[in-house]
Amino acid sequence: MAVLPAPEKHTPAVDVPPAPSPLPGPVKHSRLSPRTATVLNWLAVALGVYVLITAVNVIGSGFSLAVGDQAEQLFSFASNPVVGLMIGVAATALTQSSSTTTSVTVGLVAGGLPLSIAVPIILGANIGTTLTNTLVSLAMVRDREQFRRGFAAATVHDFFNLLAVLVFLPLELAFGLLERAATAAASGLSGAEAGLFSTVLGGLGAVIKGATTPLSELIQFGFSWLPDVVAGVLMIAVSIGLILAVINMISRKLKALLVGRAQRVLHAAVGRGPVTSIGSGALVTVMVQSSSTTTALMVPLAGSGALSLRQIYPFTLGANIGTTITALVAALAFDGALGTIALTAALVHLFFNLFGTLVIFGLPGIRQLPVLGAQGLAALAVRRPAAAFAWVLGVFVALPLLLIILL
Repeated sequence: MAVLPAPEKHTPAVDVPPAPSPLPGPVKHSRLSPRTATVLNWLAVALGVYVLITAVNVIGSGFSLAVGDQAEQLFSFASNPVVGLMIGVAATALTQSSSTTTSVTVGLVAGGLPLSIAVPIILGANIGTTLTNTLVSLAMVRDREQFRRGFAAATVHDFFNLLAVLVFLPLELAFGLLERAATAAASGLSGAEAGLFSTVLGGLGAVIKGATTPLSELIQFGFSWLPDVVAGVLMIAVSIGLILAVINMISRKLKALLVGRAQRVLHAAVGRGPVTSIGSGALVTVMVQSSSTTTALMVPLAGSGALSLRQIYPFTLGANIGTTITALVAALAFDGALGTIALTAALVHLFFNLFGTLVIFGLPGIRQLPVLGAQGLAALAVRRPAAAFAWVLGVFVALPLLLIILL
């Protein structure tokens, strides 16, 4: 007997009401587009430069207010050039920024600090700035071969700048070489004989002075109720803090904007000769506003074997030259006679690095001395890693403090 299938049960269709729309919540902002982020970063850089120039101006005013015409007596402890040199080393090692040291020095010169005292401080800043890349190389200490290459690439910067000071500080003391050259150049650039260039530079200085005066006066007004000496000291302290902060900020923003392009410049210049390497090192440093970044890009490449020590060497010299741009920008905080004095201090830094490159790297007899020194120290550091740490603490901390105390 066949079994019939059971009849299907049909359920009547039911109209289901649509789900209620969710209540409106907080609007979520989408991330900034790359174009917008780029524009904001460039605006931040421009603002940073504005604050930098203003802060340098305030340092000059604060120093003049605090010491009057007693600047030379106040800094008599630094009249010993070795002490001035060590102040530059220690200040730069402490702030990890030669740009901060030289910018502050430019402001102090405009406020009355004698150039004879400022020049050794600026030379010391060149030594202190080499600390950063040496610290970067210490991260490679666990791999002996990588550490040997990286530490040599870092300390070739140390040895070159130490040798440059040994050559030019005696020449400066004997003949005033850097001060005379910088004074002549600053007078030529800003004097009547400079013609159109002087007019353009003077006009630019006047515009910048006018733009930065309101903020400068506002900062000074904030301390105007205090005695002059106290107000001047606080103005200097606040300005140094601002300079350190904005230089770090500018460096970070420019890294975000240009570090990829800087790396391409770096790689494109490899093997194209020392002049190209020096120019590329200067360009990369100007682009990212930090010689520490330039060396930080190079040291790992040297440690990995991608670049040799002899390829790194001229890049280092270019970084020395490129980092002088910050002091030149800082000099724009002043116009007229003060502008000429500030420009002179900034040009001392530039000429020191240019002359050092021409003499030391340009003469075959002494060109290899920094390389040989770096290779010898790196070989010792591989055998005894404690020697690397002793070098860092001795050259950049213990020796400067000891000489400042004793002399």
